[in-house]
Amino acid sequence: MFEDDIYIQGRIQKANALRELGINPYSNGVPKEMDCKTFLETFDVLKTLESEEKKDRSKNAQVAGRIKFIRLMGKAAFIKIEDNSGILQIYLSKNELGEGFDLFKKYIEVGDIIMAKGFPFVTKTGELSLHALEFQILTKAISPLPEKYHGLVDIEMRYRQRYLDLIMNREVRDTFVLRSKIISYVRKFFEENGFLEVETPMMHPIPGGANAKPFVTFHNALNVERYLRIAPELYLKRLVVGGFEAVFEINRNFRNEGMDHSHNPEFTMIEFYWAYKDYKDLIRLTKALFDYLFKVLKLPKTLQFNEKEIDFSEFREITYVDSLVEIGGIPRDVAINEDRLYEYLVSHNVKLESKMELGKLQSEAFDAFVEDKLINPTFITDFPIAISPLARRNDHNPEIADRFELFIGGSEIANGFSELNDPLDQYERFKAQVAAKEAGDEEAQYMDEDYITALSYGMPPTAGEGIGIDRLVMLLTGHNIIKDVILFPALKPQKKD
Repeated sequence: MFEDDIYIQGRIQKANALRELGINPYSNGVPKEMDCKTFLETFDVLKTLESEEKKDRSKNAQVAGRIKFIRLMGKAAFIKIEDNSGILQIYLSKNELGEGFDLFKKYIEVGDIIMAKGFPFVTKTGELSLHALEFQILTKAISPLPEKYHGLVDIEMRYRQRYLDLIMNREVRDTFVLRSKIISYVRKFFEENGFLEVETPMMHPIPGGANAKPFVTFHNALNVERYLRIAPELYLKRLVVGGFEAVFEINRNFRNEGMDHSHNPEFTMIEFYWAYKDYKDLIRLTKALFDYLFKVLKLPKTLQFNEKEIDFSEFREITYVDSLVEIGGIPRDVAINEDRLYEYLVSHNVKLESKMELGKLQSEAFDAFVEDKLINPTFITDFPIAISPLARRNDHNPEIADRFELFIGGSEIANGFSELNDPLDQYERFKAQVAAKEAGDEEAQYMDEDYITALSYGMPPTAGEGIGIDRLVMLLTGHNIIKDVILFPALKPQKKD
């Protein structure tokens, strides 16, 4: 694997030479007593003292980290190490380290992980540093890091070798630290609002809960096909039937579909279900969630995303049909007429199936003329029932669902609705989905008879919502590409020379 790389071979030879000297280049059991940030905070007072007092030999500190920089000066050297908390400069000299300094000069390189112990001091240039009295290699890196001034800028390599991206680009680490905090705060918000976190299956006997093409696997022991879940919805609603009145799950979904700047085949979502509530309650809760996140993350109400300025100070609400008219520019009499809307879309070069009902035509029109114009936070309500197989019909208009989607920056962030809890209505809608699948719609849903059985025992009036965590993180961190907020995104197979 490494035979043809002369640089790696040189580092391997140094690792072997250390072994021959009785030094393990992959030692263990060496404690890290202080991180870089703590060192700098603890001894920062030295920078305020007079010049002769800018060192304190009475204080001992032991640190560890990866070498990011080496500057040799004859019988002395400065190195900079980095750990999870920050960067620290270390001074080494032959006077204190003796033969250890010679070993350092001969065998230690940028990328190696080391331990150093000594006392704090301030250099003539005013940098708080560690004067090493002890030095030990902990891990010999046999692959060299990218050249310092150019760093790791190859986008493809950054995604394929995320570990190297994290080593070289501290801002990348900061993004994923913030992602972790966002998820933690989202969890805390729902717990504080009385929701119970649960876990539901990742492998489903029937894919359901969303219109999407599933990944298929095979369970050898049961001799049956299983599907990686496309959504946890139907299992979470079974729990509501069982008596849990407020539940949520933060976990992965899998959809066997295309990839682009906002889609990855495995992605993280939170789905939550709330008994005795409706979709309007969800809209209020979603607004409260954003207010909470902006507060705890100390974010301004105006953020940059996709080269657009997004104002979070107000959330707009508009119905599906009104959005086609007011935002999409489609005449109202066209937007609500199946034949005229079909002709309108064809005349605007929107690819359509030969026969589509009005609700699906409206969905095509929305995708083509509305979605990318929804920059500031906008709740689109009153969805066509034809594209909402799990949502409750509106009491006043059976052709629309009590459903909304939240769009920000031209992308869907959340989808929620008052849940359909009529088992007979749900059964008929599943049958319509099965017919659509048999007609060639790969994303149509399957019949789930057990879920119908669960509904037959009675599910209280319930509202449910899903929020894409990856897209939420993109928004709050200012990233335009989903791969930048997923540690190990899906990639095409790497071409071999």
